[in-house]
Parts: sequence; structure tokens; C-alpha cells
Amino acid sequence: MATVTQAEETRRDPRRWWALGALVASMLTLGFDMTILNVALPTMAADLGATTGQQQWMADAYVVVFAALMLPAGLLGDRFGRRRMLIAGLGVFLAGSLLGALASDVGWVIAARAFMGIGGALVTPLALSVLPSLFGDDERTKAVGVISAASALGLPLGPIIGGWLLNHFWWGSVFLVNVPMAAVGIAACVLLLPETRDPASPKVDALSTTLTATGLGALIYAIIEAPERGWGDPLVLAMFAAAAVLITALVLRERREARPMLDMTLLAHRGFLFNTLAATLVMFVLSGLLFVLPQYLQAVLGHDALGTGVRLLPMMGGLLVAARGAQPVVARFGARAVVSAGLVVLAFAALLGSRTTTDSGYGFTALWLSITGIGFGFSVVPAMDGALGALPRDRAGNGSGLLMTLRQVGAAIGIALLGSLLAGIFRDRLDVTGLPTAAADTAGDSVVAAHLVAEKAHAAHLAASANSAYVHGMDVVLLVSGIAALVAALLAAAFLPRTAPAPTPSDAGPDMVPPTADARQ
Repeated sequence: MATVTQAEETRRDPRRWWALGALVASMLTLGFDMTILNVALPTMAADLGATTGQQQWMADAYVVVFAALMLPAGLLGDRFGRRRMLIAGLGVFLAGSLLGALASDVGWVIAARAFMGIGGALVTPLALSVLPSLFGDDERTKAVGVISAASALGLPLGPIIGGWLLNHFWWGSVFLVNVPMAAVGIAACVLLLPETRDPASPKVDALSTTLTATGLGALIYAIIEAPERGWGDPLVLAMFAAAAVLITALVLRERREARPMLDMTLLAHRGFLFNTLAATLVMFVLSGLLFVLPQYLQAVLGHDALGTGVRLLPMMGGLLVAARGAQPVVARFGARAVVSAGLVVLAFAALLGSRTTTDSGYGFTALWLSITGIGFGFSVVPAMDGALGALPRDRAGNGSGLLMTLRQVGAAIGIALLGSLLAGIFRDRLDVTGLPTAAADTAGDSVVAAHLVAEKAHAAHLAASANSAYVHGMDVVLLVSGIAALVAALLAAAFLPRTAPAPTPSDAGPDMVPPTADARQ
């Protein structure tokens, strides 16, 4: 009884809203950090001489580590204290941001991003899991909605903040901006958050965690390196083989565990399986798109970093509008119809975008970007809700963890596969006639590098060829994305259950956010 009374006093403590503010700052930081780097990549490529493959690693290092550590991070908080692990996560994120800001070469930037992924994996599930200790049932929904809104707001803020910083400071500022927000979050967690834990939660399985991290890392490495080394290169083939062995070993081990971290039996539920597949494919498309688009806007269309961030807003606007409008539409037509229709809209947007030429201009880009956001919002929100709604209530926690992990994997593979496809096409179509071998190799690294070489060599034909080659590669990426979305739409229409629970307003925010938060954790 004393515990209940203490909990009620905590919930009535006026400091709980200040504590929520600290959590909001943390989630907002993670939210815009997912998109802020995409705008900075062209600038970093020019300053650091990063190839397309290295740019992919800068983006993917965070996502791969985040995906691999999401489940064990949540379990660590349950067993050793959520506040303690949340503070540790923010500290790691702060340290990684400092490392990134001070990095002098590509390798250190990639290491910093991986380190930040550890912090992000700790913060994301635990920021939501501490809410029951702060708020009663009457206030918890509102609190979740506030955190969800912060995560959603981070998406459009990322490119704008990143663009403004790059226009006024050096590229390291996109890392440095995280430091004060993380520091405020740490101080507020120390002063305001109560400590909670669940000693009955499953133990962290170090071997399963290692298998997840190494298996995903090997797969992403093989995909990113294949365009430059060749798909038949012995190292690339060895990495694919290692990934297959490691991921198979993970699945077999988890199936034998009485209380697995990654409960694969959840995939036996048809509604969970196909809604999860739809959400994962959507993340595959969106993450690849956000990787290739900023370089088109900057290198090909010639906009500065801030202009690029602002020009990504049509997609974010369409996403937010559709995510907020999904609830009444699902209530009227059912989740299966809305998910399928959203994926068809996403496919149409990608196929429309694949018609882009070097002379298309931004107006055409804004059109298909807006449609992309609408398709994304109407597909992923009900898909995420339908996936968890298909499970028994007592398995929703495990389902949320598996869903977040698979969504992260989809994002990582999207960046790796679609980025590698773009890199291969760009290198093959780039006209380097008359250039020395070293300059030709450098120009083939990325569209940014090609423009730098063209400027130094006064080779106007090289710049024109780079623009043409990049746009063609982007068109192929969009074509593949459209086909993937269309396949997902057909699967959703054929296999999703006819009825599914409609999402509540508090669910809409995190479910529409690329892998940063999920209210169901």
C-alpha cells in the first residue's frame, strides 16, 4: 500500500511536467538527428572527400547499431533501472556528438555515429517506459502524445536546423547542436525522474545481441561495398555468407529460448507479419529516398544547405497531414484498405519521381514529394497499429520491440541497397573522357566529388555528365522504390485481416516517425 501511495504522490508532483519536458528535449534531439545528417552529407563529402559508400556508412552506422541494441537496451533499463540507463544513454549520445563534431576524417565520423546509435538505442524505449512512474492513467495518454509530437516535429526541423547551421558554421555544428540538449536532458533526469525497474524482465542475452549486431553489420557492409568491389568479389561474398550464417544462428537461438529477446513466434500471427512487412518496406523506401534526395537538391539543382532543408518540407507536410488524418479514414474504410491505398499512393509518387530529368526543376520535385508524404502517412500509421493490434495484449510489449527492430533493419537496408544502386549507376554512366586516372576515380566517388573535379579541371562537360548520371541513378532508385511499395500494397491487400483496430490519436505520432520512437513501448 505504501508503494501505491508513493506512486500517487509522484504522479501529483508538479515536477512531473518538467520531467516530461526533459524527455521531450531528448526525443526531439533524436528526432531531428535522423534527418539533420542527410542535409549535411553533401557538404561533408566535399570537405572530407567522402565517397558515396562512406556517406552510406555515415548514415547507416547509427541505424545498424540502433537496430541491434534496441531490445537489449530496453531490458537493461528494466533490470538495472530505467532512469540510470536513460541518463547513461544521453551521456553516450552526448559523447558521440562531441566526437562527431571534432572528427577530422570519415572514419571518426562513422565511429561517432555508431557511438550515438548506442545512446539512441538506450534513450528511445526508456523515455517512454518511465512515463507510468510519472503519470496516472488519466494523464499518461496526454504525456505520450506530447512525446510523440516531439518525435514527429524533429523530422521537418532536422533539415532546416541542419541547413541553417551549415550556412553559418562548419559541418561539425550538426553534431554539436546535440550537446546542450542532451546535457539538459541528463540534468533533468537526475533531478526529476524517479527510478523504476522490472527485475522479472528477461535477461539480456549477450550472444544474441552479438549475433544481431555482427549479422546486420556484415549484411550492410556487403551491400555498401559491392558496387565498388564488384558483387562477385570474394570479400563481398564472404560477408553475405557470414551475414546469412549469423542471422540464421540468431533465429535458431531465439526460437530455443524460453524467454527470447527477439520473439520470432510473433511472426506466426498473420496480421502482425504482413503489417510489419508493410511498415518495414515503407521504411526501406523512405530511408533510401532521404539519402539520395539532398544530393540532388544541392549538387544538381544548386541549392545551399538551408534551401535543401526547406525544400524537403513538402514531404514532411504531407506525412504529418496524412498521419493525423489516418484515424477517421481507418474508422470509415478499415485498416487493410487504408494501408493498401497508402502504399499505392507511395508507389505512384515514387514512379512519378522516376520521371525526373536534369531540366525538371524543383516544382516537379515538390509535387511528388508531397504525394510521397501522404502515401507514407496513410500506410505506416495503420500498419503499425494493426501489427500490434493483431497480437494478444500480453504480447504487445515483445511485439513492439520486434516491430521497432525490423523497422530499423528496413531503414538500414534501404540506405545501403538503394545508395549502392545509385553509386553503381552513377559511376558507370559518368563520362570521364580526357581526365587523368586519379581524377577520374575521384569524380566517380560521388556527384559532389565530380563537381569539385570539374571545377578544378574547368571541365563543364564533366559537371553536366555528373548531373545527368546522378539524376538517372536517382530515377532508377525511385523506380525500384515504387516497385517495392507496389509489391507491399499487393501483399497488404491480399493477406491483411479484413478488420483491424483504428489507431488512437496518441498512437499516430511515433508510428509515423522513422525509427526514433514508438509509443507502444
